Amino acid sequence: MIYFHWLFLLAYLVLVIATVVTVLLDNRQPAKTLSWILVLLFLPIIGFVIYFFFGQNTRKMKLIGKRSLDQISKRQMLGFVEQGDLRLPEEYATLIQLFSTQSMALPFKDNAVEVYTTGYDFFLELLRQIGGATKHIHVVSYIFNDDALGRLVADALIDKAHQGVEVRVVFDDVGCWHVRDAFFERLREGGVDVQAFMPVRFPAFTSKVNYRNHRKLCVIDGATAFIGGMNIATRYVKGTADGRPWRDTHLKITGPGVYAIQCACLTDWYFVDRTLVSGRKYYPPLKGVEGGCLLQTVTSGPVEKWPAIMQGVVRILMAAKRYVYIQTPYFLPTDPVMFAMRSAASAGVDVRLMVPRLPDSRLIQLAGLSYMIEAADGGVKVLLYNEGFNHSKMIVCDDNLCSCGSSNIDFRSFENNFEANTFIYDGRVAQRMKQVFLDDESHCTNFDEAFKTMKRPFMRRLLESVVRLISPLL
Repeated sequence: MIYFHWLFLLAYLVLVIATVVTVLLDNRQPAKTLSWILVLLFLPIIGFVIYFFFGQNTRKMKLIGKRSLDQISKRQMLGFVEQGDLRLPEEYATLIQLFSTQSMALPFKDNAVEVYTTGYDFFLELLRQIGGATKHIHVVSYIFNDDALGRLVADALIDKAHQGVEVRVVFDDVGCWHVRDAFFERLREGGVDVQAFMPVRFPAFTSKVNYRNHRKLCVIDGATAFIGGMNIATRYVKGTADGRPWRDTHLKITGPGVYAIQCACLTDWYFVDRTLVSGRKYYPPLKGVEGGCLLQTVTSGPVEKWPAIMQGVVRILMAAKRYVYIQTPYFLPTDPVMFAMRSAASAGVDVRLMVPRLPDSRLIQLAGLSYMIEAADGGVKVLLYNEGFNHSKMIVCDDNLCSCGSSNIDFRSFENNFEANTFIYDGRVAQRMKQVFLDDESHCTNFDEAFKTMKRPFMRRLLESVVRLISPLL
């Protein structure tokens, strides 16, 4: 018995070495590989448990099947696409080609776009559109809360299901861990088809906890689509639990561009239900809006060979001539994104980054501060939003290009989550989004000014540096 602890230590050492070798053979980004090795070596037992839940690379296992499903669904959509005289703006032709190649994302012309910056406006329009549905409704939401707003949306969906409308809902299992099963059972009993995205049940599916569907999509009758940063929860109307307002951005799209968002919804449905929902009824002939905008909806996820949305962000930064304005609630950038931001700023481009002054996670705050310092040192104007929590994920460039969706500027969104962003090549919409940014900027503090008064004793700075080491895992 006196040697039992030595046997335990030996067994644990063998297990850690085997896990480190597995991490090395995955050939991930060096920063992420080193982060996992540090966690495994310096957090005994706890580090292995964290890796067991969050570190296993399931992309080379069963999840890889989603890529083929995605391609199948997109090819199904292609059969219904009719676009004549499609002209692409020369200055963004390479970006459009990048998305077409990497994500099979088609550009669609003649679309109308409405921008919502408050939960009141967005959810009123969402409920109005649901109420007018006659054929089918598809909802994909990272969070679908069992609160006053969630129950209101649920009642509206149940009502339409009773009227014979096909209603399908995909919610993320981890995003809705705190939501009672009874809430979704009520939807099912009301005639709504509901599925959880990659349910995590111990121990069989623990490795999937790290790969989440972070998209926020809704399509009504294949003719009206919503995409952006708003989940279905009262916080978007009432604010955070501590009373802070919640700011976010969401889009309503009408026109041929709805096809791409419908395809994303049906692809996710295929993945969770193994049912291929396709046919002309889901892709009805859509009359474009004369003089409407050109847009692409780009999906990305851990099953893709390359992170398409991240590549797009880098391309926008490197090609910008005058300015790039970015809003993100979480700023833990990959090396290519940070390099592109600093390079653009050094070249004289006005690069502005807006993040919440008070994030909703202490760990994210610690990790993000060092990146904000690095960005500011590289010439980026970093802005701290003071009017509550700004959850908006938005990019505006040179008055002609803008993007809005679910992807944050962080490792998780670029590499682990299933995300969707719409990129809009139109001066009118871009300038509208630019005004949204400038309105928010009026509620910001310059990071350089705030940083001068920030108290950062040695232990705090050390903790920030340590947390930065594991930021690729957050």
